[in-house]
Amino acid sequence: MPQVNVTINGRSFRMACEDGEEAHLLRLAEDLDQRIARLRTRFGEIGDTRLTVMAALTLADELAETKDKLQRLEPELTALQDASAVSADRAQNTQGAVAAALNAAAERIEGITRRLNQTVGDAGVPMG
Repeated sequence: MPQVNVTINGRSFRMACEDGEEAHLLRLAEDLDQRIARLRTRFGEIGDTRLTVMAALTLADELAETKDKLQRLEPELTALQDASAVSADRAQNTQGAVAAALNAAAERIEGITRRLNQTVGDAGVPMG
């Protein structure tokens, strides 16, 4: 299991992660470090633990808002997926109907062509 050194709030931590997740873990640590730095700028030196807790609460708040938005969007997504399935069925039915109409038209044209050829042949007109 790979290990990555991250720096958060001026402290270095050795963290384990899954293969291929090293860059993601570094980005997460950098984001947390920046959040703590912004809080320090905003509130001053109020203690490392308190800054870390405030950053964690900010992240938890963003996560909760995102979950709420996702929950509100899930019914809309389901409706769109259902509409897409209905639309695909209609398109397939329309395609079948168009193909059937084209086949019927081609058969009629062939029938007319045969009758014309018979009529021309019966009239004694030399054919081509």
